[in-house]
Amino acid sequence: MATKLSVNINKIATLRNSRGGNNPDVLKAAIDCQLFGADGITVHPRPDERHIRYSDVRDIKPFITTEFNIEGNPTEDKFVQLVLEVKPEQVTLVPDALGQLTSDHGWDTIKQAGYLRDIIGVFKKQGIRVSIFVDPIEDMVAAAADTGTDRIELYTESYAKHYTANKNAAIESYIKAANVAAQKKLGLNAGHDLDLNNLKYFANSIPGLLEVSIGHALISDALYYGLENTIQLYKRQISD
Repeated sequence: MATKLSVNINKIATLRNSRGGNNPDVLKAAIDCQLFGADGITVHPRPDERHIRYSDVRDIKPFITTEFNIEGNPTEDKFVQLVLEVKPEQVTLVPDALGQLTSDHGWDTIKQAGYLRDIIGVFKKQGIRVSIFVDPIEDMVAAAADTGTDRIELYTESYAKHYTANKNAAIESYIKAANVAAQKKLGLNAGHDLDLNNLKYFANSIPGLLEVSIGHALISDALYYGLENTIQLYKRQISD
């Protein structure tokens, strides 16, 4: 199965919010990303709505013909209510702190197993596929299987940070984590700081990679290459 590309459009909303109004149009961007070849659209509404707003999520959902993936911290009741209302194809649970700049770690699937099991059950009862953010630690991946999650999303910041210095060392823990996920029959996603330089090696090295979610790097590259061309450039990295 080919790895899918889900485009995170948060940065488009950040640009819009910096000036007020509706330029760029976040809804149009979501629709265009699909037209340009994206396999899914990812949004990560935070409590302060500094980029994607809760209203954006509601506006976008009726127009998504691919996969709609909503990321966020389920400890926020407002987030849980939004997901249950919108019913995306996938919800990705991320342990962000309030006001956190960006996601920077995965769940402790051992210590937080009880909580994760309960909240995952809430979403799965509504037919929503669940993925949880996990660091590339074999024990954490193994324990994730006991929470009832359908998938895990490997947090790839460490890989991206060390890729240039030693890509073989950078990928090692991710290959081990992916093998555990396969043994536990967990679907496998990945995301954070993946870009045109490091994506192909990652995708070619990780067995069973179903989906990558990419936002900041892709939208930044689109400033130079154009959005349609950039999406195709990223898709080539995971399809070759």
